[in-house]
Amino acid sequence: MDASALAVFVEAASAGSLAGAARRLRLEPLAASRALAALERQVGVRLMQRSTRSLSLTAEGEQFLPHARALLEAESAALASVNQQPDQATGLLRVTSSAAFGRKLLVPFITRFMRRHPALKVDVLMSDRVVDLIDEGLDLAIRLARLQDSSLIARRLGDSPRVLVASPDYLAGREPPRAIEDLERHDCVLATGQTHWQLRAGDRLVSQRIAGRFTANTVEGIHEACVGGLGIALLSEWEVKDAIADGTMVRVPLAHAAPEPLPIWAVYPTRQLLPAKVRLFVDELQRQLAAP
Repeated sequence: MDASALAVFVEAASAGSLAGAARRLRLEPLAASRALAALERQVGVRLMQRSTRSLSLTAEGEQFLPHARALLEAESAALASVNQQPDQATGLLRVTSSAAFGRKLLVPFITRFMRRHPALKVDVLMSDRVVDLIDEGLDLAIRLARLQDSSLIARRLGDSPRVLVASPDYLAGREPPRAIEDLERHDCVLATGQTHWQLRAGDRLVSQRIAGRFTANTVEGIHEACVGGLGIALLSEWEVKDAIADGTMVRVPLAHAAPEPLPIWAVYPTRQLLPAKVRLFVDELQRQLAAP
């Protein structure tokens, strides 16, 4: 079965159009259309319904899609097994993360990683929504969260320490919180829908109710509102270290308590035939996160 035709089918399903698949694969649109038609002739069924405005999988296409991905993964693994440079990442790697983590940590890491792997291309999707890896055709997600039950495969890369912070303007003339329960008397800058913060007090994990006048659905929004004096925020240290250094934020320490770190996970759509580019990327990212 022609791997290039399989790639067109998989990319078209991910991109939602043959034109999008052609751009990703650096093909002429006509060549992509011919490859898909040839694949449909080979399997003997129509895999996609196409019109001038839309493209959708048929029922047979839905059934065939995971097998097509598996065939492409098998080809990639077979080529890697005889590669004269098994420690070189090649091909296109698609990875997603939150916007803040991507901007602050992931993209700087990727620039260094790509210098060591010149045959690698990387496409990064930065979004604060939980992206469906299979629907988006992604190889990997980096998530900072307590994972829910999922059919996806996850590997813990480390922890993201967090800190309570506020602007000097907010704290001016206010008694800062000293204990966990003091947070109830303060405005807190919250993620949309958030009602509690998790804090560690000795060997106890305390879920503290908090409230405030401002909420946002992104870390950047919370950060900027905190700098603007709207309250105390709970943010990762990597997000606020520059602001603390330049004085636009200050730490708000609590006696005998500290925010619970968030675990950092690498999440894959499947454990089978993990491509070398993903394995090398995740191994190096884990080492980087563990470094001081």
